[in-house]
Amino acid sequence: MKKMLLALLLCFTPFVVEGVPLKVVNVSAPAINCVFNAPCTITVNDTSDNVTLSAGGTGFLQSRTYKGYPGSPADGMYGYEYRLDLRNAVGALNIACIDSMTISFGPVVGTLNYGGDAKPDQVFVVTGGGIGSIGIASAIQTGSKIKFNFAAPVCEGGAPGKGDSSFFWGLVSQTPPKFVTAVLHETGGATHTVKARSPM
Repeated sequence: MKKMLLALLLCFTPFVVEGVPLKVVNVSAPAINCVFNAPCTITVNDTSDNVTLSAGGTGFLQSRTYKGYPGSPADGMYGYEYRLDLRNAVGALNIACIDSMTISFGPVVGTLNYGGDAKPDQVFVVTGGGIGSIGIASAIQTGSKIKFNFAAPVCEGGAPGKGDSSFFWGLVSQTPPKFVTAVLHETGGATHTVKARSPM
């Protein structure tokens, strides 16, 4: 009887999936391109979707994809990069800020070296040679979803051109891109669903 009760309890006990931190490294462009093509040049496909914040300003989330060239470390794999741009978003009454983005991504390639330390990396942040000023503090994967936490809130400005942009940050999958949605989280608790691209 005790065994039966234990079995029933196990059946109805919620199964909690713990988040797994992904290794995040800072890189520079165009050096990061060498992972995807020996001559260190790549052809990219960019899409974006607007996000209207709770304070009224409008920015956008940029998705960038490309494929690894033959002979490169990422041969046949797919690179995914994202950037949140609020530079021209203007708050009407106050300033809204985004502190994280969550997206369904699936398995992340963890065998590539982006940081130059001869150890495998999973997420790279283009802090040199590119646009933006705010990086990624952490990336936590729970099941198929990844939550990217910004190193500082990405905020709209009090006038056009006074807002923030994140750096491009990226990761790699074995699977080609498709259109999905991502969720942007404001520091005040509001969330915004925007179009993006990922393997999922």
